[in-house]
Amino acid sequence: MEEKVKYEMEFPIKASPSLLYQYISTPSGMSEWYADNVNSRGEFFTFIWDGSEEKAKLLGKKTNERIKFRWMVDEGSDYYFELRIEVDEITKDVSLMITDYAEDDEVEEGKMLWENMVSELKQILGST
Repeated sequence: MEEKVKYEMEFPIKASPSLLYQYISTPSGMSEWYADNVNSRGEFFTFIWDGSEEKAKLLGKKTNERIKFRWMVDEGSDYYFELRIEVDEITKDVSLMITDYAEDDEVEEGKMLWENMVSELKQILGST
């Protein structure tokens, strides 16, 4: 398997951290913007897109701050994807920080995918 490279993205979002957290950490919230359907059983989440399924393990979460997953296909590796909420201490601006991994020639595609999904999330939140 080819080495994957880590990339990070930042998306300013006009929403409270607690509301945003509901959309990034719950199956019902993630079903609205991230996948067609999301199911969870304990620490395992199943993401469904156009009939195909991907399973991920929840690696950790902190209420109103972050949630971190590892795809089951990456089990045994250091690869993960994390959605983190950052609030600027001075301006109180809220940003969604995304950390993900992709093979070198797929990073741009991965970024475009995130941009499309977060754009959908912003519309749902009324944060466009």
